Amino acid sequence: MAVRGNSIIKGVEISEIIRLLNRAYADEWLAYYQYFIEAKVVKGIMKDAVISELTLHAADELRHATMVADRIVQLGGIPLLNPQEWFKHTNCGYEEPSEFDVVKILEDSIKGEQCAISTYASISDIVKDKDIITYNMVSQILADEVEHEEDLQALHNDISEFIYNIKKSIS
Repeated sequence: MAVRGNSIIKGVEISEIIRLLNRAYADEWLAYYQYFIEAKVVKGIMKDAVISELTLHAADELRHATMVADRIVQLGGIPLLNPQEWFKHTNCGYEEPSEFDVVKILEDSIKGEQCAISTYASISDIVKDKDIITYNMVSQILADEVEHEEDLQALHNDISEFIYNIKKSIS
């Protein structure tokens, strides 16, 4: 634990920051796995582009989990040690893929990114002007999550438009 580093945190309990970060840590691991497994089972038109995007996002979620775990340790906390705890502490949950169509997979992924955006925006509001280190980390992750949503939405829109045009030309 960084004694001097933690002494600059004002107006919020370190234990509360650790609690919030552990919830985000659970989300990141579940998001990593969701992207990882969706990239393995996705089917349909333009699936290679979707697989590529999901694989990149999985790597980012794993990087986020590392950042969050490192910050928890800096604050004197312990990241969740048992994967079963992820389900108890998650903000965003985990939705097992039930339909493997690219459009459905992208819709599920967009929903997950929107939850992550809400989670990190909330943490950002709580630590702003109180814990600059956590605030900066959360801001970096939040920027990534916003970019993820945009990437996935653009891909979803492209595929949906392509499908619409194909159906239209067949009719």
